Amino acid sequence: QVYLKESGGGLVQAGDSLTLTCTASGPSVGFYALGWFRQVPGKEREFVASVYWASVSSDGTDYSDSVKGRFTISRESDGVQNNATLRMNSLRPEDTAVYFCAAGSVWNLRNDQSNVPYWGQGTQVTVSS
Repeated sequence: QVYLKESGGGLVQAGDSLTLTCTASGPSVGFYALGWFRQVPGKEREFVASVYWASVSSDGTDYSDSVKGRFTISRESDGVQNNATLRMNSLRPEDTAVYFCAAGSVWNLRNDQSNVPYWGQGTQVTVSS
């Protein structure tokens, strides 16, 4: 079981930066990659970024083309919970969405959301022009 909680959403202006944090806890948290998705009304939920264990000492990351170079995902772990931080720079009005944190396999986060087992409740990000 994994429990996910997002924080850090808000209203910013175009060009500003914002940092979202996903606090992940639970007995299975160490087995999963963590990802961020976003969704606007009337559209499908879109993959944004993920972070996963690439080796004992380093993380791997994956980004959608729409955010690559502007957003940075990172993970911090204290052995009990993991935080997946999404640093969003050079924000645009089209980045406006509800942002969700998720835990699943690296492949499913990127390719098959229907098989991602854990989701947070979401946090609103609004970018004004």
